[in-house]
Amino acid sequence: MTVRRESISLLEPMMPPEGDRTLDDLAFDLIAKASALSGQLNPLVRDSLGDLVRSMNCYYSNLIEGHNTHPRDIERALATDFSSDLEKRNLQLEAKAHIEVQQLIDRSETPQPTTSSEFIRWLHREFCDRLPPELLVVTSPDGSVRQSVQPGAFRTGNVQIGKHVPPSAAVIPLFLQRFSEAYDPERLSKYRQIIAIAASHHRLLWIHPFYDGNGRVTRLMSHAFLQQLGVGSSLWSVSRGLARRSREYKSLLQDADAPRHDDLDGRGNLTLRGLKRFCQFFLEVCIDQVEFMGSLLEAETFLRRLELFIAEEVEAGRLLKGSYFLLREVWMRGEMGRGQAGALTGYKDRQARSVLSRLVKRGLLVSDSAKGAVRLGFPLDMVERCFPNLYPQQG
Repeated sequence: MTVRRESISLLEPMMPPEGDRTLDDLAFDLIAKASALSGQLNPLVRDSLGDLVRSMNCYYSNLIEGHNTHPRDIERALATDFSSDLEKRNLQLEAKAHIEVQQLIDRSETPQPTTSSEFIRWLHREFCDRLPPELLVVTSPDGSVRQSVQPGAFRTGNVQIGKHVPPSAAVIPLFLQRFSEAYDPERLSKYRQIIAIAASHHRLLWIHPFYDGNGRVTRLMSHAFLQQLGVGSSLWSVSRGLARRSREYKSLLQDADAPRHDDLDGRGNLTLRGLKRFCQFFLEVCIDQVEFMGSLLEAETFLRRLELFIAEEVEAGRLLKGSYFLLREVWMRGEMGRGQAGALTGYKDRQARSVLSRLVKRGLLVSDSAKGAVRLGFPLDMVERCFPNLYPQQG
């Protein structure tokens, strides 16, 4: 028992103390703004946007890992159109794996709770099982040691990541047990639950339970934790904000790895000041991304961009007149029966079907069957015009 207590104490503190006004205010703002964003859209449109946001989340999570997979290559991967270049193909498969796992999270097809050891192992296993063999090997910095990564298996050896030396492999189960207990939402107030998402993000990376994939698993866990608490959704991604401030993100993670500086820096082994700074940063990033997506999805603004995009496509002969009216209807109502196309365009049935067919062919409208109702699709060429700054400018 002495060894157990001493081992777990190295992980303390797990949370900033209660009553931190700055963190409480950020938690309040995130809850309020995420709720407003969720209520901003028709639920069917919200579901349709999920595919787009999952691809975006994957892109930025890859970017944090140093894997710059072009959004168009991700789009091709989802259509099983893989590159003949092995390296690019592997990155496409990695992107597809990430999106598929996040889709399981968004559908709540996961173990619960999200802070449990079972869920963390499940994330790693589901992601790694979808990877090619070349991506399941890690090499030491000097190239002398190659270690196989077993999906869902905790590391069995000790590692060092830069200056950080994570806990020994033998105590990982104990640390994750403490992790699960400390961040159990049932034990926390609403605001503390939100702050726990930020704190757990750092602490899981500090534990570093796997030989590889810890960063991605942690970001997926944070996404799932936000979903579990009803704050996250398929409409926004924290990874975009973390990637856009990647240097600050990694610096604050490193700062929070440090031991306690002095008697004013909490009573645990790790720095309390560092943890509080990281939690504040993480919650600010979440709020920024909710606000960003809210601005893009504001109905009048979005429809204005969409109308301009469709007008250019009609002028270029790629779409037919009347296309915008169908897309606007689907945006407002979530879906549309195919038989409504004539009334909305003012065309006779044959011409109206042609307008609709061209939109389906371009992926701007999608359906579960050849005769079923249609809903919005978000192909990349439309995304680039109607969702400015969703992705960085590509060279």
